Amino acid sequence: MTVNLPKLTPASRGNRAFSIIEALVASCVVGVLFVSLYGGITAGFGALNSARENLRATQVIIDKMETLRLYSWTQVSTFGTSTSYIPSTFTESFYPATTNYSASLVSTGASGSGFIYYGTVDISGAGFTQNYSNSVKLVTLTLRWTNGVARSQTMSTYTSQYGIQNYIY
Repeated sequence: MTVNLPKLTPASRGNRAFSIIEALVASCVVGVLFVSLYGGITAGFGALNSARENLRATQVIIDKMETLRLYSWTQVSTFGTSTSYIPSTFTESFYPATTNYSASLVSTGASGSGFIYYGTVDISGAGFTQNYSNSVKLVTLTLRWTNGVARSQTMSTYTSQYGIQNYIY
């Protein structure tokens, strides 16, 4: 028993396959989609890294502000003199050396500790004209860092000689 298959004519053969132009257009469309996907993933990781840097900068500034609460008024008011207790500049690492995390999880610099935050402290008069103006100081902390792009954060607060409490934990 034999099965007779229909013979293909040249016209019917062209209708059964893609032309080279259709295949090239499809390849270009797929290429553009992959490049767009890669760009989106790269932008997402960049935004995540930027948020991580900003969060660490906020943590450093808040830590320094909380440390300021432990100084007495005499120590705060002598800022900028040779007997100052509060340093006017400081540095903090983005990724301090710990044993809990693998160093391969964070891109590190040549020193192995990531990049460095550079901070400045400025304690000045509050700018008030009231009679208590000598008992109030304006504290401004500025943090700068560079990880491809120069960035900074600033936080300001007032401190007073006769604050809402006069005790230290």
